[in-house]
Amino acid sequence: MENILKGEPVADKIKENMKLLIDKLNKKNIVPTLGIIRMGNRADDIAYEKGIVKNCESVGIKVKVYEIDRDASMDKMRKLMLQVNKDKNIHGILVFRPLPEQIDVEEIRNLINPAKDIDCMNPINLEKVFEGNLDGFVPCTPMAVMEILKYYKYELRGSDVAVINASLVVGRPLSMMLLGEKATPTICHSKTKNLKEITSKSDIVVTAVGRAKMFGEDYFSTKSVVIDVGISDDGNGGICGDSNYDEVKDKVKGITPVPGGVGSVTTAILLSHVVKACEAYNK
Repeated sequence: MENILKGEPVADKIKENMKLLIDKLNKKNIVPTLGIIRMGNRADDIAYEKGIVKNCESVGIKVKVYEIDRDASMDKMRKLMLQVNKDKNIHGILVFRPLPEQIDVEEIRNLINPAKDIDCMNPINLEKVFEGNLDGFVPCTPMAVMEILKYYKYELRGSDVAVINASLVVGRPLSMMLLGEKATPTICHSKTKNLKEITSKSDIVVTAVGRAKMFGEDYFSTKSVVIDVGISDDGNGGICGDSNYDEVKDKVKGITPVPGGVGSVTTAILLSHVVKACEAYNK
């Protein structure tokens, strides 16, 4: 259906541009390289890692994995972070989260080299977003939402956008990006009153609460564009989004599927940040 906003063509376009930049770097004998820091062998981390490595290989990005015991001390983690920060052959750093209890997440966020911080962990990079400066590394998921809306040519200027997430990872930086495009964002959360009224009157609704099929058709109107960021277990061995996709898709103007929507674009943006970091370092 025309109203299904698939992520693959958006991700492919980002990768095409990326490959051109990588070719230029390769001609100078430079290979963009991602350093992954993973604590332990959690099944979801391993699956995520495989996906990242496969995507990196498809565009010509090299990957080096630094594995450390899940019960390793903060001191050991700190030393590893400093080692990867200083390694001139590593251009981007990706720390798998959540981190175990003994690790001081705030220290790690401040410790990661801002010039290699492709996942926007360091507060310095986040501050730039809130100042309206998107030249640095911006959070990948909010940027994926923006790229999808722009690719499918939805008008942002003057649009009312309901963002159902108030976190520093998605909702708040996304709202700043939307403001930069002259949209009017409304941040919603678990305590928001009259949520259905707000979402059904909005031109664009971004759902990012991580609750399976929470939003039925009564949350949307026929003019709604739904960007579903949520990922949950659908109870049948698969995954689903926050919106009740089968119920909603025939009513709304546009909707991203889960899987096959925001996730693939988020990964493509993450990889583009590695190339961006590599270019900046070699200039």
